[in-house]
Amino acid sequence: MASLKDLRNRIASVKATQKITKAMQMVAAAKLRRAQEAAEAARPYAERMSVVLANVAGSIAGTDAPPLMAGTGKDEVHLLVVCTAERGLCGSFNSQIARLAREHVRGLLAGGKKVKILCVGKKGYDILRRDFSELIIDRVDLREVKQLGFSNADAIAKKVIGLFEEGQFDVCTLFYSRFQSVISQVPTAQQIIPASVPEAEAESGGAVYEYEPDAASILADLIPRNITVQIFRALLENAAGEMGAKMTAMDNATRNAGEMIDKLTITYNRQRQAQITKELIEIISGAEAL
Repeated sequence: MASLKDLRNRIASVKATQKITKAMQMVAAAKLRRAQEAAEAARPYAERMSVVLANVAGSIAGTDAPPLMAGTGKDEVHLLVVCTAERGLCGSFNSQIARLAREHVRGLLAGGKKVKILCVGKKGYDILRRDFSELIIDRVDLREVKQLGFSNADAIAKKVIGLFEEGQFDVCTLFYSRFQSVISQVPTAQQIIPASVPEAEAESGGAVYEYEPDAASILADLIPRNITVQIFRALLENAAGEMGAKMTAMDNATRNAGEMIDKLTITYNRQRQAQITKELIEIISGAEAL
């Protein structure tokens, strides 16, 4: 059984840990609002970009479509861009994204496909390299970035597009976690190359548009921008999801620390009372012996 001194040290240690988790929870709560607003603000732009892309794509023949939309005509080599957080202490946030990517990799390998992985974020890299270290071709480090900007997504998009133009892959899929609420983040897989174009929305009045210079030239500029926008949206969704998951995890840790302190305090009081009782008995016994 632990001594009274050991129990006091343990209680003091848990209290110190509780202060840290409480502070981290408050920091995550402060950052969550800004990250959530940024993610929600990016959604309409990204969704409208897809609609514009669909409307322009509907006006050209399939043979005139740019390579980023038409693809290579093959489905042999797949690039997986896995976006996770740079830091931990956010529950199962990172592991859920990595699990979805891992299942996708195993399904592709079982189908005889070749897989390449580009990791954005340290935690996803740490998880995936345990099973697929030979498949990871590069890693993007954003630890030094204080606030995510469009330039960060643009650098990743240029890297991906460069690999496609070099013939390094046929299909590219983006993995991230879509933010729903503080307690709910949904791991998502989205194909970005060839561009997954939704059905064009029906325009009121059956309007027909003419494009200048031409639809193919517009798509050649629009599709790379759309890839950057979708990656930027994924990074913002991840940032909001990470803060939400961290807030929940630190709240649970703070509560668990409180319960542990209560149990240790009860154990300490019982042991102290037993020791006092024992000392009293020894004193009384010694007095009677005299």
